[in-house]
Amino acid sequence: MQLGLVGLGRMGGNMRERLRAAGHEVVGYDRDPALSDVASLADLAGKLQAPRAVWVMVPAGVTDATIDDLAAVLDAGDIVIDGGNSRFSDDAPRAERLAGQGIGYVDVGVSGGVWGRQNGYGLMVGGADEHVERLMPVFEALKPAGEYGFVHAGPVGAGHYAKMVHNGIEYGLMHAYAEGFELLSAAELVTNVPGVIKSWREGTVVQSWLLDLLDRALDEDPELAELSGWTEDTGEGRWTVDEAVRLGVPLNVITASLFARFASRQDDSPAMKAVSALRQQFGGHTVRKP
Repeated sequence: MQLGLVGLGRMGGNMRERLRAAGHEVVGYDRDPALSDVASLADLAGKLQAPRAVWVMVPAGVTDATIDDLAAVLDAGDIVIDGGNSRFSDDAPRAERLAGQGIGYVDVGVSGGVWGRQNGYGLMVGGADEHVERLMPVFEALKPAGEYGFVHAGPVGAGHYAKMVHNGIEYGLMHAYAEGFELLSAAELVTNVPGVIKSWREGTVVQSWLLDLLDRALDEDPELAELSGWTEDTGEGRWTVDEAVRLGVPLNVITASLFARFASRQDDSPAMKAVSALRQQFGGHTVRKP
C-alpha cells in the first residue's frame, strides 16, 4: 500500500522504516530536507496515487495548521490520519472541515516510543468503519505481531481518547515504580536496590515493560545520580484528569501522579513554606531556615 507520512522525527522516521520493511511504499515529508523524500506537501501529494492516504505525525501545536495545508493539496476520496498526541476534542472539528472537501479523517493514538520500530506500535484508532478498513494493511504492519496491539476504539476522536487514558495510566504506573525505588533506596536493610528491581522482572505481579526500562536505566546509572527530578508533562495526564472531573470519576492515583510532576518543578515549595509557618505559629514547632 502507498502512504504519505508527514513528520519524520523520532516516531515518524521509525514508522517509515517499519512500514517499508513490511513492503509498503512510504513517501515522507519533513521540514528538515535531510529527512524528507520530497520538497513540499504538494510534491508528496503528487507522488501518491488517488485515492491517497496521508499520515500526519507532528507535534500537537502544529497539527491543525499542517492538516489544513495538507488538505489544500488533497482531493475528495483521500484520507488524513493524525497519529500525534492531539486532544480528542480537536478531532471532530477537523473531521468536519475535511468532510466539507470529501476527505476522510482517522485519529490514531500511538504507543511504543523509540522502541516501536523493533517491537511494533500499540494503535488505538478512531474513525468510520470504511476508512479504518481501508487502512488496515498499514495498521497491520505497524502493530506488534499477534492478536494484541490494535483496536478500532470507536468513531472519530475515540483513538485519541483511548490514548489519553493510556497515558494517564502510564503516569500512575511510573510513579508507583518511582516511589518503590525511593523507599528501597532509603531502607537500611536493602543494600542492592538495582538487584531488587531486576528480580521483579520475571515471575512477579509487577513485571512490565516500564519496569524493564527502569532496570535498564539503573544499569546505566545505579543511583540515577546523573538525572534531575524535574519532570515534564505533555498534556495527556491533565486531559485525563479534566475528563475525570467532567464525568465524576475518581482518579486518585492518576491525579496524584500528575500533581507529583508539578511538585517536581518547585525548588522550594511555597505551599510547604506555608505549612511550616502554620506549624510554628500554632505549636511553636521548630522550622528550618533556608
